[in-house]
Amino acid sequence: MRNYFTRSIHKFEKNIINEDATIAKKNMIAVSDGAGGGGVFADRWSKYLLMKLPASPISSFKELDAWVDSIWEPFYNECEIEAKERGGLFLEKFYDEGSFATLAAAWKTSETEWKWMTYGDSVVFCYDKNTGLLCYSPIHLTDFDTPPYLISDKDPLNEVGFKHGCFNVSENSTIFAATDALAHYILMMYEISKREFYKGEISKAIAAKTKSSNYIDLAMSMRFSFPSILCSLLDRQTEFRSKMRKLENTGLLAHDDYSIAVAE
Repeated sequence: MRNYFTRSIHKFEKNIINEDATIAKKNMIAVSDGAGGGGVFADRWSKYLLMKLPASPISSFKELDAWVDSIWEPFYNECEIEAKERGGLFLEKFYDEGSFATLAAAWKTSETEWKWMTYGDSVVFCYDKNTGLLCYSPIHLTDFDTPPYLISDKDPLNEVGFKHGCFNVSENSTIFAATDALAHYILMMYEISKREFYKGEISKAIAAKTKSSNYIDLAMSMRFSFPSILCSLLDRQTEFRSKMRKLENTGLLAHDDYSIAVAE
């Protein structure tokens, strides 16, 4: 029997809305990262997507497109009423841009298999505690420095942004999903812990000279145990806010909302 739980906190400034959403319930986990940098109602859209998430896997772009097409209109119409009340530039932004969010979800399909899908830069992971192997939905460290594909409440999806697959699991597997900043940290620390295998990937990310390059440079100078790092993150007894604040202050974690959904 797996345990399901989520952790989610907003940025550390006061009076900030958490634009992430999480869900973890029997046979399903998911996260959604509302993109507040563009559009409006990002926090509501991310929560709405997870509220409407189907109980069975989204296994093709056609299925994703059909699902979004079946749910967007009630959300849009309700938000339009509020946008009209607020008027001015807010209403203009609503019509011009709408709402955006990523999506990363996984569904248990048998005792030995979980199917997953992603759209954007939120990531689904599967960690085997016995082997130390971390599998994850396709993404590179450099991808976190480029604008992600986003699900919109008004604009068509792009098939290029859709990824899907499955994890073969055992009783030693933990399946979890994380939004971009935390996903980058986990992926970075894992690849550095196996730097000989990921040498090319790490070198490419450092050479890009982005903000993420600084996190990688710092992590490369540290001695650490990846299993211990991940165990601490996935421990329900860990004080999640304090943990995230410490990582951000240390310079290993981008400033953002932080969210994770876990089936262990």
